Amino acid sequence: MPQLDISTFTPQLVWLAIWFVVLYLLMSKLALPRVSATMEQRRQRREGDLARAAQLKADADAANAAYQKTLSEARAQAQSTIKETSDRLAADAAERQRALAATLAEQIEAAERRIVATKEQALAEVRGIAVDVGRSVVEKLTGVVPDAVKLAAAVDSNLSGRAP
Repeated sequence: MPQLDISTFTPQLVWLAIWFVVLYLLMSKLALPRVSATMEQRRQRREGDLARAAQLKADADAANAAYQKTLSEARAQAQSTIKETSDRLAADAAERQRALAATLAEQIEAAERRIVATKEQALAEVRGIAVDVGRSVVEKLTGVVPDAVKLAAAVDSNLSGRAP
């Protein structure tokens, strides 16, 4: 192996030093400034992106706050509208209920008057029916037609609760 040959060791070291210096100069003058410029551009772009992201986040937070405020105002207005509507509907329902109660009271009163009139009519007809039934019973039992005036007086006295 020629690299390990001691007789060529010194010229190899000289060439190593020369190429090291040449490569160092090339790297320091050409490549490293370009790399550092590229790194600086990336850093600036990253900082710009971070600044823009912070600005967009602040804008989004402001928009979210405005949205939340608008939403809470809309909810409050909706609750107010619902309360007003339910109060109005409750008042309407109460008024209809009062009107219905008054109508029902009138109908109940009219029905009670009809019941009393029907009862009085039925009681009046009971006297006539009782007289007819009494006449039929006496006639069938005795075979004689009873006196209509005496029979009517007996039915009247029984209906009024006193004996003949």
